[in-house]
Amino acid sequence: MRFLGNIEAKTDTKGRAFLPATFRKVLNASGEDSLILRKDIFEACLVLYPQSVWNQRMDTLRKRLSRWNKRDQMIYRQFVTDVEIITLDNSGRFLIPKRYLKMANINQQIRFTGMDDCIEIWSTSDSEQPFMSAEEFSKAMEETMETEDFDSSSLLNTDK
Repeated sequence: MRFLGNIEAKTDTKGRAFLPATFRKVLNASGEDSLILRKDIFEACLVLYPQSVWNQRMDTLRKRLSRWNKRDQMIYRQFVTDVEIITLDNSGRFLIPKRYLKMANINQQIRFTGMDDCIEIWSTSDSEQPFMSAEEFSKAMEETMETEDFDSSSLLNTDK
């Protein structure tokens, strides 16, 4: 399941938003019918996880944290308690609870950003942008993709 794209939308006065059709198609093709909403750990945005993706994240986190370690239990508790189960109505709308709108500084204008297996929801009025400048991005990609063990000639050599 892959969510790709950057789509601007708006919420109504009650905080309801339409999940973009391209993202709904991905959910339907995967047989998903519910989503989990949570505030991002690092950024002032919200994240929608399909139920199966959320369950995988929970399993991974649980395996890394000991039930017998107080700090680990506090991390797990904080991660899992502040979530909402989201169901789309027949029109593809869902309600973003007011406390989540406040956490992400969302008034009405929002941006859905496909992030592979989840969807981020950003305020478009926020001055802090979730993207690097073009120059920063190209430099970061160059550094990330430039590895010592990667041999670009192997991509061109089909005799192997």
